[in-house]
Amino acid sequence: MVFYTAKLVLSLNNPTVVVITDRNDLDDQLFDTFAAGKQLLRQEPIQAKDREHLKQLLNVASGGIVFTTIQKFLPEAGKAEYYRLSDRTNIVVIADEAHRTQYGFQAKLVDIKDKETKDVIGKRIAYGFAKYMRDALPNATYIGFTGTPIEGTDVNTPAVFGQYVDIYDISQSIADGATVKIYYESRLARVNLDEEGRRLIAEFDKELEEDEEITDKQRVRAKWTKLEAIVGNPERIKNLAKDIVTHFEQRNAVFEGKGLIVAMSRRISVDLYNEIIQLRPQWHNDDLSKGAIKVVMTASSADGPVMQKHHTTKSQRRDLSDRMKDPEDPLRLVIVIDMWLTGFDVPCLHTLYVDKPMKDHGLMQAIARVNRVFKDKPGGLVVDYLGIATDLKKALSFYSNSGGKGDPAEGQEKAVAAMLEKLEVVRQLFFQESKSKEEILIAEPTAYYGKYPGTGFNYRRFFVAPPQEKLSIILQAEEHIMGLPDGKNRLIREVTLLSQAFVLSVPEEEAMAITDEVAFFQAVKTRLVKFIGDGGGRSDADIETTIKQIVDEALSSDQVVDIFDAAGIKKPEISILSEKFLLEIKEMKHQNLALELLKKILNDEIRIRSKTNLVKSKALLEMLENGIKRYNNGLLTTAEIIQFLVDEVAKKIQENDEREAHLGLSKEELAFYDALAENDSAVQVLGDDKLKIIAIEVAEKVKANATIDWTIRESARAKLMVMVKRTLNKYGYPPDMQQKAIDTVLKQAELLADYFVRG
Repeated sequence: MVFYTAKLVLSLNNPTVVVITDRNDLDDQLFDTFAAGKQLLRQEPIQAKDREHLKQLLNVASGGIVFTTIQKFLPEAGKAEYYRLSDRTNIVVIADEAHRTQYGFQAKLVDIKDKETKDVIGKRIAYGFAKYMRDALPNATYIGFTGTPIEGTDVNTPAVFGQYVDIYDISQSIADGATVKIYYESRLARVNLDEEGRRLIAEFDKELEEDEEITDKQRVRAKWTKLEAIVGNPERIKNLAKDIVTHFEQRNAVFEGKGLIVAMSRRISVDLYNEIIQLRPQWHNDDLSKGAIKVVMTASSADGPVMQKHHTTKSQRRDLSDRMKDPEDPLRLVIVIDMWLTGFDVPCLHTLYVDKPMKDHGLMQAIARVNRVFKDKPGGLVVDYLGIATDLKKALSFYSNSGGKGDPAEGQEKAVAAMLEKLEVVRQLFFQESKSKEEILIAEPTAYYGKYPGTGFNYRRFFVAPPQEKLSIILQAEEHIMGLPDGKNRLIREVTLLSQAFVLSVPEEEAMAITDEVAFFQAVKTRLVKFIGDGGGRSDADIETTIKQIVDEALSSDQVVDIFDAAGIKKPEISILSEKFLLEIKEMKHQNLALELLKKILNDEIRIRSKTNLVKSKALLEMLENGIKRYNNGLLTTAEIIQFLVDEVAKKIQENDEREAHLGLSKEELAFYDALAENDSAVQVLGDDKLKIIAIEVAEKVKANATIDWTIRESARAKLMVMVKRTLNKYGYPPDMQQKAIDTVLKQAELLADYFVRG
């Protein structure tokens, strides 16, 4: 909406843009978003304080971005028409949540009551706010934004705003990675609601108006009061609190994030809060900037001290909103009644607990709170304590009929089914025949089951093994997987998918029953992942994830597993490429792990050197890749490729490192020497001594002329090329090879640019 408004401002010659919402908290949220984009909008938006202020803001010749709630378009008492503010055509009204309060064009009779006695003393004609807004701005252009349009007989969003300009549905947003899937879990059986309560909810659903808010008039109805009393029964609230705490803690143990609880009333919200902190007193804190749970609501002195304690001002709610949006903030659970259910984005929110009658667009808006993308969050979960399943189906049906594609919410049983499917795939990897089987059996005769149906690697030993043996079993499991065709990548991929389905299924019984197995698979995957990468990738701390590893205590969950630990070998204290350490790798019991460790180490060592020496690192990398290619093609056995990597590649890296001291050159000078010596005829004609002199001079000139942006400035590059060419001519570098040498030197200079600029 901000970008759309920015385009309007540019294309319509300074129009007046009026942004309409129907609730103060939404008005505040949207205003804050626009205010943050004032540079893009080329002006500061203004929020109307009251009706008189709104009239002043709109009674202008042009310009302005005005925020207001639609309720401010209310005519003077007794009148059926609003004062005309402007006949201008370059006014654009943008209605957010356009499915609500945008109707009421037909006249209706409403009661006129005596102010003192409240008795009905007559009737008057009245319309909806949308009609009054059009009285005020008859020639304005109206555009509506909504995620849940209504196409009923009495209320019809397209009939008010015209046909859809664009539909961006759930299937598109999931495919684009803009949102994640939502799953539904019913926990009615966990928190009892008697038959009368269920009947009242069914009846009450029929009486809910299109507006998602329950009005003051409805609140005083006997049915609402009775229903609220049943839902808020102290024993039920106690059970509800216990179930939410257990459920949320189990989910957060495997799925980092936050939860939102939707309660039916302010009284229930406060009672539920008190019950939760009885169970978890450490979550409570009177300071709004601290504590793990809060209630977002308003209250007055008339509500009593218990309820007033949870009253929040506009600025306090903004602070709580910031805390909730911060994944690192300890605030984890928030209880709401109406606030924060629309237009409130918390990407790290993964669970919505619903204990309030909801339906249609209000329900659709609420469940969308958990579908925001966050790190590797696989999906959001809606937990139902009040039986909203039927209303959810109706809302989804309505959504589909409006042209939307893709299911907004899927039953949690689908996540469980996906989890069980992926579990079977991962299990099968351990039951496949591995090239490593014979070697593993020599070291551990019980590593495999004896015969069908118990064939395959016996990883279940892990669950009963003493702590000192668990690491050995994991190393055997790694070795088994390495002996499968593309085993490492297959296991990493399938365990990742299993983990995603697992966290969506927790705390279902099927998920809790396989926790130990998932933990084992994750432990194997974590170690195998260490062998992936080229040395220039992200560190463990940089790889963000919401999915926690379920680590066995015996495996030191606090420790960071490095590649040496993953291979079951101690990290050398002196040099990775020392004779002693390389010999230790050659003699490792698990040869597949030894090979993966060597590949990773050598690849990383070469990548480190590629940052300073282009020519030699390229030659070393080619040597490494050619050896691996021969192994993958079956031309070398595991033992032979390990021998090649140790005796050829590792030794060659060592020899190159020793050349600095042997030639008496710095690291940078040696890099230019290698660039110049790549031409064999140049070495024969000039000899080592002269090439060293040229390399030293070229290094000095490149360093003296290096600037922050010289690698992208053509004039600077041309100047450097001339300097290098003159230096080569000066010392008699073979003319036929000069251009290739100049190109290589320039590439080498670019490689060292940052080093030179930093000095």
